[in-house]
Amino acid sequence: MSGRQVDRGRLADVVLAAVVGALGTAVAAFDHDTTALDLVLVVLASAALAFHRAAPRAVLAAATVLGTAYVVHAHPGPLSALPVLGAVHTAARVGHRGVAAAGGAVFLAGYVATGPGTQHAAERAGLLAGWFLCAVVTGLADRNWQAYLRQTEQRALEAERTREEAALRRAGEERLRIARELHDSLTHSISIVKLQAGVAVHLARKRGDEVPPALLAIQEASGEAMRELRSALQVLRADEPAGTPALLVERARAAGLAVELTVTGDERPLPRAVDRAAYRIVQEALTNAARHAGPAKVRVRIDYGTRNTTDHTTDHTGDRMGELTIGVDDDGAADPDRPPVPGTGLTGMHERVSALGGTLRAAPRAEGGFSVRARLPLGDTV
Repeated sequence: MSGRQVDRGRLADVVLAAVVGALGTAVAAFDHDTTALDLVLVVLASAALAFHRAAPRAVLAAATVLGTAYVVHAHPGPLSALPVLGAVHTAARVGHRGVAAAGGAVFLAGYVATGPGTQHAAERAGLLAGWFLCAVVTGLADRNWQAYLRQTEQRALEAERTREEAALRRAGEERLRIARELHDSLTHSISIVKLQAGVAVHLARKRGDEVPPALLAIQEASGEAMRELRSALQVLRADEPAGTPALLVERARAAGLAVELTVTGDERPLPRAVDRAAYRIVQEALTNAARHAGPAKVRVRIDYGTRNTTDHTTDHTGDRMGELTIGVDDDGAADPDRPPVPGTGLTGMHERVSALGGTLRAAPRAEGGFSVRARLPLGDTV
């Protein structure tokens, strides 16, 4: 597809140069004072337009020099400015406004200096000045329009990617919620059934009584149910995060977000539930910053505390030992007077932290921007 677009663009450039050259030579042919040198200058100035995409400034310089030489030598009419007008437009279109205006000014100076000092010549010069101004303005307008189209396309792609990520995140969170519910309810109930059945079988055998077949069936069925439930939980938890908060920070930087990561304390392997919750909290906070904070700076701080603690004293930073502290702050446009309505992401963070016995604060900062603070205990977690 890109090769076809390049071929079509090259063909359009050649057609443009041919049309401008044909008009220029046709006008020059009606002038009885036109010489072979004049025709060569017109043809070369027009042919240069075929390369305006690859080298717009070089094409502008060539068209200006050749066009000015033509008007100085032949004193033609206003249509002799067509090659220079095209070069000025294309140069302004790619952002070379000053060079485009300078090229037009050089050509106008040559046209006025060599023309007869009459009112008619002054009117022609004014007309050409208006043409060159329009060429610069339309070039800039075209450049802005192309930039707008590119930004619109990028925003559409980003919105599509964000929707897909949000859908995947919601699906993963729902699977994990179902897994937690199954673990907390069915696993507990089935374990009790299996335990009671096992105790009954043991007591019956200890007394020398015949174990009822129904009791044996209950014991076997409950064990099979436990195995099936564990398999289902493994499937539901198969999409648990693979990575670290540092990897999330690198991905956010690659996406254009200004993120700074600070890790303090005794870094060490965390319990699985705490590690999973920390990953999701940092992920959700960075996602919210990318969506709502605008061109802001984000600071991520992870404090592991100290490794060996037996009490709940505090260290010199004021953080409680035996806790993982996560802080994500941005200096975006959040207003403390207008706190955001908690969405799925913030609600999910609160649920994860509460399930681990921790605390979470997510709110706008007094000095502007948004802050997420989470404290997760590093004790034994299931």
